[in-house]
Amino acid sequence: MLIDTYGRAATDLRVSLTDRCNLRCTYCMPEEGLQWLSKSSLLTDDEIVRLVHVAVTMLGITEIRFTGGEPLLRPGLIGIVERCAALRPRPRLSLTTNGIGLRRTAQALRSAGLDRVNVSLDTLRPDVFTALTRRDRHQDVIEGLRAARDAGLTPVKVNTVLMPGLNEDEAPELLAWAVAHAYELRFIEQMPLDAQHGWKRDGMITADGILESLRTRFDLAPEGGQARGSAPAERWLVDGGPHTVGVIASVTRPFCSACDRTRLTADGQVRTCLFAREETDLRGALRSGAPDAEIARIWKAAMWGKKAGSGLDDPEFLQPQRPMSAIGG
Repeated sequence: MLIDTYGRAATDLRVSLTDRCNLRCTYCMPEEGLQWLSKSSLLTDDEIVRLVHVAVTMLGITEIRFTGGEPLLRPGLIGIVERCAALRPRPRLSLTTNGIGLRRTAQALRSAGLDRVNVSLDTLRPDVFTALTRRDRHQDVIEGLRAARDAGLTPVKVNTVLMPGLNEDEAPELLAWAVAHAYELRFIEQMPLDAQHGWKRDGMITADGILESLRTRFDLAPEGGQARGSAPAERWLVDGGPHTVGVIASVTRPFCSACDRTRLTADGQVRTCLFAREETDLRGALRSGAPDAEIARIWKAAMWGKKAGSGLDDPEFLQPQRPMSAIGG
């Protein structure tokens, strides 16, 4: 197992397949000028599958989430999913995407073995979408969501970040839309992972603000009245259920004490935390001929050194050098 000194065991692996994206969301990437990873530095399809195999068969990983960048831009994605779905024990497989390419890939992904998707959508207004993403692709995302639901990639979760002056007033409207279309909406506090390092704590839309806005239209009650465990989202029943809404408050309500994640970047680096400033190289071990047992040992050593928390509550907190697009969501 991937255990740390605080007794946490990582069972959820986030695998970034690329740092490239076909949107330029203001809270993630600059409009231009971001330097991409070279093709030679990226893990090959075979290397990705081998590392997932080690994680699943030797290290106790039970859930795999493919991320990016935009993972649908990875040419070998369908094959990677199919090969990972064939592992025994079979891990649960999901994918986080901006949804632009889902209309043409949802059914193929489902047939390959993908279980579900998370789709990023911050607004129902096409003009605001263009302002946030710097691309006019709103309708593509809407159609991608529909294709994912129709293909059975359920529950289809929608991830939303509210930004001051752009979409901060849309929370109730977004929830009503999600309920009507049987999507599970999750609001995410803006995190300090933008490439521009322009994030500021002051002025961000917090979990408290999101819930206050939602309650102007809906009755919200904690789901089950139970602790969320390792799940990042606090979930609320909407008007008594069965629909729910989630709030992921990484900044104001951190959940580090129950974290069960380990992360693999597109260039083969282990990250013990989304906000870590240290990485451990697995690509080098792979390419130097290390056996699976050695790779597992390196990975376990990295996780053993995982810190107690993200450090976001530390006045001296420094953003990771890599932006979200290069880390993997």
